[in-house]
Amino acid sequence: MAITSVSRGPRRAFNVPNLLTYGRVVAVPVVVGCLFWPEAHAMRWTALGVFVAAGVTDFLDGYLARRLGQQSALGRMLDPIADKLLVAAVLMMLVADHTIAGYSLVAAVVILCREILVSGLREFFAEVKASIPVSRIAKWKTTLQLVALGFLVAGPAGDVVLPHTSEIGLALFWAAALLTIYTGWDYLKASLQHLSED
Repeated sequence: MAITSVSRGPRRAFNVPNLLTYGRVVAVPVVVGCLFWPEAHAMRWTALGVFVAAGVTDFLDGYLARRLGQQSALGRMLDPIADKLLVAAVLMMLVADHTIAGYSLVAAVVILCREILVSGLREFFAEVKASIPVSRIAKWKTTLQLVALGFLVAGPAGDVVLPHTSEIGLALFWAAALLTIYTGWDYLKASLQHLSED
């Protein structure tokens, strides 16, 4: 039997799921700081460790919020913000150190543009008291995106353990970009349908 604990008042801001989300926000400057030294393998591995831990909290916070009965408006608002901060910051650092370069920059732009589009749509629909449900494919997109970025964060350091780590990461990154286009269109189509009904 599940133990439920509904947070009330100020305690809601410091429940377990929200603490995990705060941790993901704190992870952003740590990962960025480590990637300032992309040639240092130890820093790459540290960045990867923090990034993986942050990715795990992305799955845990929602699960625990439902399991413990600790869902909150703050958590619903902060969770996607933390995700986008982490992905955008890591993308910028990987572009800066040329791990993502050439034609792969197109995939990075696609992913960033989709995140901005969906954020704008969610903000708009929040104002009109409507919501856009997250599809199963969108969840797979997020997972694939995080795995791809993990490989790219490891980069040259990962090549020592697993040859062609960066190439694997870029292939997964392109796959994530294609799913990003599909799910972005899905969100846009649902939004246009909602607007036409109004």
